[in-house]
Amino acid sequence: MSNRHTDTLQYTAHVRKDGRHYLIEFPDAPGCQTFAESAKDVYPMAKEAIEGWLEAHLVEGLELPRVRRRSTSDARSVPITISPKLALALQLRSMRHESGWSQTELAKRVGVSQQQIAKLEDPDANPTIETIMKVAEAFNMNLFVTFKKIA
Repeated sequence: MSNRHTDTLQYTAHVRKDGRHYLIEFPDAPGCQTFAESAKDVYPMAKEAIEGWLEAHLVEGLELPRVRRRSTSDARSVPITISPKLALALQLRSMRHESGWSQTELAKRVGVSQQQIAKLEDPDANPTIETIMKVAEAFNMNLFVTFKKIA
């Protein structure tokens, strides 16, 4: 993913009025779209749609899209922040694929079972910080954790 080194993972929703509803589409996630009844429902509906789409791709082992943040002239762009658990699973899968490693290869480098690596790539898993730190070391990376005030 192109922005894996930032502190949040975001996908851009393109929103436009469609009659009485708002059409929400994600150019970086083909086929991911939804509707919202009102402007205040846009963000929660968009978040639910993109997270469901991404989780399905993780579970099915499908290729994950790169975030490009394209814009269109007739739509307003809304950045949708992905939940930390899902973002972690997406980033780990992406880093593993970019390195050309199988789950088994990464497991050997980390010193855990292949099943543990598969769990790390599951958005419902709850890995320990120690395990995540070992994975970061295998990729020769640092792990940073930050807290931010909710706006």
